[in-house]
Amino acid sequence: MQGRALADAWQVISLLLDYPDERLVALVPVLRQSAQGLPATVGEPLVDLLDHIERTDLTDLQAQYVDTFDVTRRCALHLTYFLHGDTRKRGVALVQFKQAYRAAGVQLDDEDAELPDHLCVLLEFGATCDPDTAWRLLNDHRVGIELLHTALTGKQSPWLPAVRALRATLPRLRGDDEEALGRLIAEGPPQEDVGIDTAPYAQDPALDEHLAGPLRPSPPAASHLGATIPVGAPR
Repeated sequence: MQGRALADAWQVISLLLDYPDERLVALVPVLRQSAQGLPATVGEPLVDLLDHIERTDLTDLQAQYVDTFDVTRRCALHLTYFLHGDTRKRGVALVQFKQAYRAAGVQLDDEDAELPDHLCVLLEFGATCDPDTAWRLLNDHRVGIELLHTALTGKQSPWLPAVRALRATLPRLRGDDEEALGRLIAEGPPQEDVGIDTAPYAQDPALDEHLAGPLRPSPPAASHLGATIPVGAPR
């Protein structure tokens, strides 16, 4: 999958993995139309999730989302957490995400929202701005995406189809990645008593702006959001 189909897939997945609100409910018909135009391995799981959203009361849907992503750390949507846990290395990895976005001419804002490694942010960036950079970052964190899929499978989460669809747009794990996944499943992400060290951000003066938040994009037909991607309200 490539080109417009890949962009459409990533944008739909980004919207569906974000916190559900009235806007998402209103977009269901548009998202369904986009999903139905995608290859079956991607589109069918997305339609399954859209069916769940459509038949579930919004309050219940929001509670399910919080129980899945905000309570269980193994279901984190922040990709650097899987490889680096709450360690100093994660701070460096977050800087690298910001630098990659900035090199593509994108400035992320809203200090109260999500970090730049949030999966919804990365997918929206890839769908509307720079698919090649997003492809590289997604594959750099391919093991984390696989671990997220494993955790959602264990919880029998309604959001599992969205990650299944994302996996269908990416290469399969091989060799060292499979070994790394096995270690993460057995041991979990690295831990460090001091948590994330914020010092790495000070190493780059250009990063004195805000950390990124989940994108609230236009409907999937939009092709470009401009030099500054707006972000959503914090959860």
